[in-house]
Amino acid sequence: MQTIYVDVLIVLNIYVNCILLKTTAKLTHTPLKNIRCIVSSAYGSLFSLLILAPELGTPINLLIKSFAAVTIVITAFGKDSPKRIMINTAYFFGVNFIFAGAVYGVYSWLKPDFMHFSNTYFYIDFSLIVLLATTAALYGIVCVLRRISDNGRYTDCKYRVVIKYGGKEVECEGLADTGNGLIDFFSGQPVIICGNEDFSRLTGYENGRDILPRGCRLVPCSTVSDSGLMAIFRPDEIKIINGYSGEEKPVEAMVGSGHSGGKAIFNPKIL
Repeated sequence: MQTIYVDVLIVLNIYVNCILLKTTAKLTHTPLKNIRCIVSSAYGSLFSLLILAPELGTPINLLIKSFAAVTIVITAFGKDSPKRIMINTAYFFGVNFIFAGAVYGVYSWLKPDFMHFSNTYFYIDFSLIVLLATTAALYGIVCVLRRISDNGRYTDCKYRVVIKYGGKEVECEGLADTGNGLIDFFSGQPVIICGNEDFSRLTGYENGRDILPRGCRLVPCSTVSDSGLMAIFRPDEIKIINGYSGEEKPVEAMVGSGHSGGKAIFNPKIL
């Protein structure tokens, strides 16, 4: 009988849950803050203690898994619309099934001494280096597949973009443009370019006239005809509203100031 160390079990599941949540966020383009990811992963790891319980049977395990998935998703991504919760939960279930299926396939094939399954949970007396390398490689594959599948999508729809910052709010027409590839190199976040007037209304900053206000910084950018520095900031909230369906999609991005014709120009990949 294999010895199971609870500390290893918890650490393993926190790490795996983080990877699964990050993958879900990547696939659904849903904002996921690191602190919420860690808290929800730690919460989800508590369910792994069921590996120490007697066999519960498939129906009970399914109920527990369903409850765990929904509550982990809500803890990680917040209480958004029921549709968004269902989508995120479905994707979270999907990546769980793929990951667990891969692990169980290895277990069934090799029957390694360092791996144990019970009540749909697994325990691995793992090598941290192997775990890091494997999950990093799998996450990289997901990112590549997501990039490929995103090309050419969402460019033929009308949008409204709502930006909130410091108690102020602006709403403007959105334009999905694959030509906007601007990324904030500090945070890795995409940049939505809004008009100078809307930017000034939110931050009080007028391009070239005022000292850069607190919370803003400059990033290099270039267009087909010019290059220079763009003022950007991190808003409190951004929502992109589909003009046809009315669906609201929260996104995580920076906001920059530019000559955008009064529109908020975003890369459709953030959807």
